[in-house]
Amino acid sequence: MKVLVTYFSQSGNTRKVAEAIFQEIQASKEIRELAQVDSLDGYNLTFLGFPIQAFGPAQQAAAFMEKHAAGKNLALFITHAAPEDSTDLQQWLANCRALAAGANLVGMFDCQGELSEQVADLMSKSGDERLAAWAKDRPSTLGQPDDTSLQRARAWARELLQKHVP
Repeated sequence: MKVLVTYFSQSGNTRKVAEAIFQEIQASKEIRELAQVDSLDGYNLTFLGFPIQAFGPAQQAAAFMEKHAAGKNLALFITHAAPEDSTDLQQWLANCRALAAGANLVGMFDCQGELSEQVADLMSKSGDERLAAWAKDRPSTLGQPDDTSLQRARAWARELLQKHVP
């Protein structure tokens, strides 16, 4: 049994979650940035992580799933700056789930990540009132993902591994 943890991370949020998940894997395992992965062949299970960008999966992750995920056992882990009880978040996660439709999606995890100052600045200058409002909420995202979120990611990974890795 071979497990891959791969991720796209711009600000380090998704990388933190990837590392937490990787620590839980007791089988043969690899962790690699998404740009370093050419194929999912040879892996029995892949954990794929990325941030929400523009109300859906980061473009790099979307392109990767479209090209490589069909027929593969896939677990998605997603970071976002939205509060976890946000009504908008459910649609964004549905957009991510839809892109993984060709895969055998065995699980999905999400948690809040810290909104970078640079992204918040772009959002506030975008001319979009919703984006500007979210940018103002940046202080509430500071320190995310926190230890509690990373513990939840580890627990989620353990549960999936018990079900899908002999």
